[in-house]
Amino acid sequence: MELTEGPLRAVLSTTGRRTGRDHAVELRAVYYNGRFYFSRRSPDSDWLRNAMANPKVTITVGGRTVQGTASLVTDQVLARKISGLKYSDSRSGESRVVLEVIPHG
Repeated sequence: MELTEGPLRAVLSTTGRRTGRDHAVELRAVYYNGRFYFSRRSPDSDWLRNAMANPKVTITVGGRTVQGTASLVTDQVLARKISGLKYSDSRSGESRVVLEVIPHG
């Protein structure tokens, strides 16, 4: 998959942590260094909680779908970099919870 680094719209599909059902949500994301990043100001979203409970996720972007493994970013320098790539306004400096997805294959 050839993507340009920077912000994009992607559908993140997770498995429900309680129901076990598939959940898909379209989100603003960042593609950087061959990985996908999704972020929130707080850790209370269902998609984030689902990904933490079951890190096997699917991302659909530009009509292509890839499987990946999700984990939280603990490197604050990387988290700030992702915010800077995702936003060009005052939100770029906000502290955010960042989910990294490493694509398989």
